[in-house]
Amino acid sequence: MSKYLVVTHQTALSPALQRKVRALIVEDVAAEFAVLVPEAPGGTTTWEGETIDGAKERADAAKTLLEESAQARVFRTAVGAPDPLQAISDELLAHPGYETLVICTLPPGVSRWLRLDLVHRAERKFRLRVIHVVAEAPAKAT
Repeated sequence: MSKYLVVTHQTALSPALQRKVRALIVEDVAAEFAVLVPEAPGGTTTWEGETIDGAKERADAAKTLLEESAQARVFRTAVGAPDPLQAISDELLAHPGYETLVICTLPPGVSRWLRLDLVHRAERKFRLRVIHVVAEAPAKAT
């Protein structure tokens, strides 16, 4: 049984993330997942104008969706520090035992996390397997 830490925010409900979790379960039917949604920078309000409660709701919605669409065992959801690297670090310290990080980002050019080089920095810092999932960019309002 593997324990995966899924790190996501705007991409929490993306079909790409659902497909990846489903594929991981095919590889290991006993896999377990936690969903971590870092707060957005700037304090108690995310860049989408939602409160921290909104980030928690996003994590819970992702849990429900992964359980229903991918038959995933999601044992934990959490809201972390605004800096995603710090949020991961805090989660790993508080809840050791994760074997793999699944970091879901928006595509290059749109993703703030990719501009921060989060995927490579997480690989170097935590020395865990990191799976990078690229979700589709949300449609722009017209």
